[in-house]
Amino acid sequence: MIKNIIFDIGNVLAGFTWRDFFAGFGYGEETIERLAAATVKDPMWNEIDRGAWSDKELLEGFIRNDPPLEKELGRVFENIHGIVVKYDYAIPWVLSLKEAGYRCYYLSNFSRKAHAECADALDFLKYMDGGILSYQDKLIKPDPKIYELLLDRFDLRAEECVFMDDTKKNLLPAEQLGIHTILFLDREQAVTELKKLGVQAQISGRRG
Repeated sequence: MIKNIIFDIGNVLAGFTWRDFFAGFGYGEETIERLAAATVKDPMWNEIDRGAWSDKELLEGFIRNDPPLEKELGRVFENIHGIVVKYDYAIPWVLSLKEAGYRCYYLSNFSRKAHAECADALDFLKYMDGGILSYQDKLIKPDPKIYELLLDRFDLRAEECVFMDDTKKNLLPAEQLGIHTILFLDREQAVTELKKLGVQAQISGRRG
């Protein structure tokens, strides 16, 4: 029986996708794919969350991936900490689950600066029962230790949890621990998948 719902923050609760972010600068599909290959698809991207490298070092590394895009990468990186788009469905969704008796947690590579700048605007963390932000515990998904830490810290049984993330590689370590997983494509699909696991969740709210 599912008792605990674990959310990724990025696309699942905060409504952010890198494609939307890059498209917001007016770049075409080819440029978007090149920007993604130079940044979010490079392992160095995770250092934004961990805070191990300075912004200058990160930007220089991304530019080395695709030197002709130096101007575009510079423009993107100036705005990289404002990537979260506010969606007002997060709080009603979490509250509906909690009212139905479920406990809600987060497990996210949400970055240090994005958290500081955007969490108050999103305003949903205070409604949740706890969780882990990667920069606080110096662990980054899909490192198996971050999933083990969440279970241990909140005394959760893996088989009573379901974890939603929009990246398949982040789900695999959870599955290996016995946690149920849902690959998040959109909110309606996620609610349908939750219902298949016996979880009743309402859909409410709209994009803000």
